[in-house]
Amino acid sequence: MEERLGLDVLLGLARNKLVPIHASTPFYYFGGMAIFLFLVQIGTGILLSLYYKPSPDQAFESVQAIVTEVDFGWLIRSAHSWSANLLVGVLFLHLLTTFMMRAYRRPRELTWMTGIVLLGLFLAFGFSGYLLPWNELAFFATRVGTAIVGVVPVVGKQLLLLARSGEDVTGDTLARFYSLHVVVLPMLTFAVLGVHLFLVQKHGMSVPEKIVADARSKGGLRAMPFLPHFLLRDMVGWYLALAILAALAALFPWELGDKADPFKPAPDNIKPEWYFLFMFQALKVLPAHLGPFEGEVVGVLFFGACGLIVLFAPFLDRGKISRAVLASLAAVAVAFFIAMTSWGWFSGAEQTTLRVILGGIQTVVVLPLLIPFTAPGSNGRKLVYAGLTLAIAVLAVATWWETLG
Repeated sequence: MEERLGLDVLLGLARNKLVPIHASTPFYYFGGMAIFLFLVQIGTGILLSLYYKPSPDQAFESVQAIVTEVDFGWLIRSAHSWSANLLVGVLFLHLLTTFMMRAYRRPRELTWMTGIVLLGLFLAFGFSGYLLPWNELAFFATRVGTAIVGVVPVVGKQLLLLARSGEDVTGDTLARFYSLHVVVLPMLTFAVLGVHLFLVQKHGMSVPEKIVADARSKGGLRAMPFLPHFLLRDMVGWYLALAILAALAALFPWELGDKADPFKPAPDNIKPEWYFLFMFQALKVLPAHLGPFEGEVVGVLFFGACGLIVLFAPFLDRGKISRAVLASLAAVAVAFFIAMTSWGWFSGAEQTTLRVILGGIQTVVVLPLLIPFTAPGSNGRKLVYAGLTLAIAVLAVATWWETLG
């Protein structure tokens, strides 16, 4: 095998690769956890595809058969659904910690950009897979989600027809989403992931500048071999992800709901998955018109501009002023995400004691989590963060009172 594959070369690279040891080293584990959850997605997705039938007449019944008749089918489906949500959550944390460490600095600009593209691909996985069970919630949520695409200026109509394969969500939409979910997106993801991992291997792990400066004054930065030391630590993160996934899949099986009926009115309180809630809620609360422009159009363009800023962040960070602006925008983005997601989650909720308690916890607990963002190094930024904290406080309290009705 060595003569044919040259495995010793790869093992030598792994043994010689060093991983820096510092206070932010645990942040490196999010990347490994994301890869593990992606592998779970592949494995469970292949098993589900053996029984799934992508047609409006059979999709719901095939998923129902998987859950009720196939041995451990309910567990496989729950693991697939929960791992998708955990994967997006881990990717958000990976993005945030990478930004905090400014790991996008030269020469790692392309590493950052391929990572953002991967995040977009996994969000597309979540959106395309949501419709596949062909249940009531997924059908109407997909109708609402694809309608948002239609408000994009100039090309909105064409994008809507491309997404739905017609004027409305039909069996053709289901077939298109299935092909996207199991063929197109996996091919793109493997290609981009390969480039991303190659760049990580080429440039190594990024270290915050302050830690590098402190290490120089102390004689150098400590490091550990990737194989076996870092790999074993990384596998602890995999085990933690597996433990959380197994507990969620076993204790909270993913519900199937009722079969979609295109001729029925949409149920009350239709919402997308949690990772799209912040956009959904923001577009929901926007007025119909902002001056001469439609509110939805302004909202869609705003989120598109935010995506471009995130993608090209390495090229915008070019000095102390731009760095401070990016840090402020990142703090605003995190706070906006938390506030709008919480607002969307509790909005229209049933008036139960649990919902009220959760609303109170969100108000009391989330705000202190924003305290680190209120400790900048300059008076100018203090004003920005003070205003930000006030805005989040108002949103949090408003969310709670809306839950109370």
